[in-house]
Amino acid sequence: MERIGDECRANDIPFFLEPVGYDPTGGDEKGSEYAKVKPSVVKQSMAEFTQDRYGVDVMKVEVPVNMKCVEGAQAFAGTAAYSHDEALNHFRAAAAVATKPFIYLSAGVSNAEFTESLELAAESGVKFSGVLCGRATWKDGIPVYAKQGIEAFRNWLEGEGVENIGNVNNRLKVASPWFAAYGAASAETLA
Repeated sequence: MERIGDECRANDIPFFLEPVGYDPTGGDEKGSEYAKVKPSVVKQSMAEFTQDRYGVDVMKVEVPVNMKCVEGAQAFAGTAAYSHDEALNHFRAAAAVATKPFIYLSAGVSNAEFTESLELAAESGVKFSGVLCGRATWKDGIPVYAKQGIEAFRNWLEGEGVENIGNVNNRLKVASPWFAAYGAASAETLA
């Protein structure tokens, strides 16, 4: 990892690192048992890989909670791993150990679940620098394409697909610029 950071620095290439947490017992990363340890996994990854020795410029991390396991969440699926306040604290605890900017990944959840997690991040007050999402914006269009063809998919993208992007963009109004994580007023002052 350190070598990759060194090579990125030497070639003036930004290093975006995406650690992927998993259940070491082989369990389901989307399940309620892993949900109990997920905040710790995300926090430990952020603490470790934002150290200067790795040369990471921006961390790409999962949100530190499974929204299906947050009591009171719209995505709640019936088995609680955390209360609403505990979930807020997990966002804060993970962000507190990061020494570099970080962005949240959608990790394949639905658009509704991802945008709800961004609302929780905003409510917690963490200074995340944006998002990286793919499936949360387009995956519901795949069955449309498979069953109805390219024209129906194009229409889906122009309607629901655009709406999904808008939903995420609306939640990004509270995101902080990446350079703020370095205490800078603009990217130019870091050059």
